[in-house]
Amino acid sequence: MDKPAADTTAWEATTASSMRWACALSQRASLEAALTEVVDQAQQQLGPLTPHLGLIFVSATFTSDYPRLLPLLRERLPETLLIGCSGGGVLGTGREVEGQPALSLMLAHLPEVTLTPFYLNGEDLPDLDAPPEGWVEAVGVAPREQPHFLLLASLSSEITDLLQGLDFAYPSSVKVGGLVSGGRVSESYALFYQDQLLHSGVLGLAFTGNIVLEAVVAQGCRPIGETLRITEAERGNIILKLDGRSPLDVLQELVASLSEADRQLAQQDLLVGVATDSFKAKLEQGDFLIRNLMGVDPRSGALAVADRLRPGQRIQFHLRDARASAEDLELVLNRFLRESNAGGQPAGALMFACLGRGKSLYGEPDFDSRLFTQQMGDVPLSGFFCNGEIGPVGGVTFLHGFTSAFGLFSPAPQTLPRPD
Repeated sequence: MDKPAADTTAWEATTASSMRWACALSQRASLEAALTEVVDQAQQQLGPLTPHLGLIFVSATFTSDYPRLLPLLRERLPETLLIGCSGGGVLGTGREVEGQPALSLMLAHLPEVTLTPFYLNGEDLPDLDAPPEGWVEAVGVAPREQPHFLLLASLSSEITDLLQGLDFAYPSSVKVGGLVSGGRVSESYALFYQDQLLHSGVLGLAFTGNIVLEAVVAQGCRPIGETLRITEAERGNIILKLDGRSPLDVLQELVASLSEADRQLAQQDLLVGVATDSFKAKLEQGDFLIRNLMGVDPRSGALAVADRLRPGQRIQFHLRDARASAEDLELVLNRFLRESNAGGQPAGALMFACLGRGKSLYGEPDFDSRLFTQQMGDVPLSGFFCNGEIGPVGGVTFLHGFTSAFGLFSPAPQTLPRPD
């Protein structure tokens, strides 16, 4: 697959109007009818403003229609940069549609913003030992422009290398996105870029100029027990000692201290949180990167964790269930409202939710979207259910599971001139 051209000048908006985002969702079974409905509704919300960006998320029930999607959409939006992907579920306008026909369209009017699309496959990725210039050349945006990134990726073993490389080249940039999902066949996994239908690789979009992208990552867990320090480890992911003791002994004591309900939960939903800040004295919920507990060796008492670990790191065990997930999402959204660099309500937002959330977790539809609206207000929100979610924890970008990751867009804060 040839690398799609990234024409930055073609997508530079210089109008003097304000940033505006608009979202529409259709559940019509006909592709033509669904596209007509979402385009009409989103354009009506924008009014006379020009849509510079169109983000399209479509359920796998439209797999046979994928080749027709972009040509039909291009007829209605000839001057708009179009990017999107398939999803096992699609969300928009406060609704989350899983396992049924759905198509969500987000249109954005982005004055004084430059959009730089790029496409990478495994052969395009620089070596991790390469200097930052290799990644900058692959992306096509200089770090001095302070870009932020939207990433839509197929299932790929290279995604972790990509995130490490982008963090290396653009350490202050926010990166959010997700791994595409769909049905049971590979053809149901799709990336959409302008007039191209792609089934592999990573589709990226860099935002520069008058725009701020902030991330909220809700890992859906609550901590139990105390923070522990790894005092001995081997082979990268095996914990041999926690605070100088057998990890299995520590874990058995912890589980014995839990309520009966939590003991039952720990049998299937026990995870390990790895502290992301080596120096923070008091760690709180949200200060941990959540990783799966892969296994326990009953003879040595060692624990295997799905991440690279080293002596000196701090961990805390976590539990995941619907209540913990809801509490965690509310906590991180409240933290965003207190600490947002942009200030005020965002203009638009994207949500990348794990396929394991939604109705299968909460027992009811629209839960995360509804909680987002309750906390953030009437912000246009679109997105899809992913096979993995991309977002930062502790300033480092990771690929997550069982997470809802949000990208929140706002105009850049205006800097007042200094008085003479």
